[in-house]
Amino acid sequence: MAIESGELAPPVQGTANEPYPEPVHAAEDAPERSRRVRWGYAAGSLVTGTFNTLPGLLLLPYLTDTLGVGAALAGLIVLLPKVWSAVLNPLAGRLTDRTTGRWGARRPYVLFGGLAVALFLASTFAGVADGTAGVWLTAAGFLLTATAFGFFQVPYAAIPADITHRTEDRIRLVGGRVAVIGLAALVAGAVGPAVVEAAGGGLAGHRWAGLFGAGVVVVGALAAFLGTARARSHQVLSSEPSLRRQLAVARANGPFRVLFACAVVQTLATGCFLAGAPYFARHVIGDPTATGVAVAAYVAPNLLAVGLWSKLAARLGNRAGYTIANLLFLAGCLTLLAAPALPVALALLLWGVAGAGHAGQLLCAYAMLPEYIARDTARTGRQQAGVFSGVFATGEVLGLALGSFAYGLVLQLFGYVSSDTGHAAAQSAGAELGVLLGVTVLPALATVGLLALHLRRRTDPVATPGAPRRSR
Repeated sequence: MAIESGELAPPVQGTANEPYPEPVHAAEDAPERSRRVRWGYAAGSLVTGTFNTLPGLLLLPYLTDTLGVGAALAGLIVLLPKVWSAVLNPLAGRLTDRTTGRWGARRPYVLFGGLAVALFLASTFAGVADGTAGVWLTAAGFLLTATAFGFFQVPYAAIPADITHRTEDRIRLVGGRVAVIGLAALVAGAVGPAVVEAAGGGLAGHRWAGLFGAGVVVVGALAAFLGTARARSHQVLSSEPSLRRQLAVARANGPFRVLFACAVVQTLATGCFLAGAPYFARHVIGDPTATGVAVAAYVAPNLLAVGLWSKLAARLGNRAGYTIANLLFLAGCLTLLAAPALPVALALLLWGVAGAGHAGQLLCAYAMLPEYIARDTARTGRQQAGVFSGVFATGEVLGLALGSFAYGLVLQLFGYVSSDTGHAAAQSAGAELGVLLGVTVLPALATVGLLALHLRRRTDPVATPGAPRRSR
């Protein structure tokens, strides 16, 4: 049966819900070992980290404390563009799977999608108007930013499956990606709030923060495009003939289906942390300038601990590493409940404990994704990396958006008072309790649900690439 560009390779033995052997390639085919490719690819996470961190950190308080939007409505404004992006992501994946040209299937989208993210991110915080007009312009800017990010992130996430064929090489490639996500989140999370404060807060302060974030995104998009220019794709197979059939394949793949659900819940917890950081700094520990420090404590382990998580995942398997990472994240969330009675330095240290778990979550999940893609390709003989990465990116986008939305609902429920002055209003004890619960109990409950999803499967097709074994 011919599918567009050629004949399908015969499928190998196995089922979507069971492990199956890895495809064998020549040893000399190792573009992933090139330092330029590894760091060029990793640099693209400057786009991912900035998009996830800067709006996740600043947009909700910008709406509630500068534009005077109610907390629940502000959460909805953050949620809806990301829901739209989530709907768009599988379509973007389908498009990249069908793209050919001298720049390859993914790189044109990485370049132009990244540059569009920069433009629209700056427009989101442009602050050209206040009041109702300012709210509409901000919402429209973020909608366009989320749309552009989908066309960047989906092909970007599919690149490791295209250019690698060994588990250890994927872990190395993804390890650099996770480290740079940490760097980007560290820069955006620490410098962004400082820029807002230095520029006087309000509309002007957020305008400069948006321009700063746009600059970081441009650097990341250009570096990823140029750095992966020499990476030769191993994938020469045809894709499924229709998006509907490809999505059905992704839905029928048991390991990937569980990974997708985990990605939604994992990023929901992260979304709570990012959205809650400014409120936590101001209303729980009483130091608005500590926002950047709290975010830095949360994301710095992505840089400092990624090597340890890589070794742990290589030794125990990604599934076991993912379990340990989630337990550490859960411990950080629950101990943070004591923050009002602790010294500021110790409270911020507990953010670091949660951040160390978050670093392991990212590395193990990102290492499992290209592994599942490669195994599906070996089993079916079809190139579907774009659709799998698109569906996975959908889960991440939805999770982050739901985290901000859920945090806004908690603030509304506990009586948080909005402000249109550019400075947060004084809050009741009940509202301050809601601020605390939103960054502790809410992500903790999400993580318990995540562990329940993850531990349902007894086998790890990533860690055990040998003969098929039955899984529950």
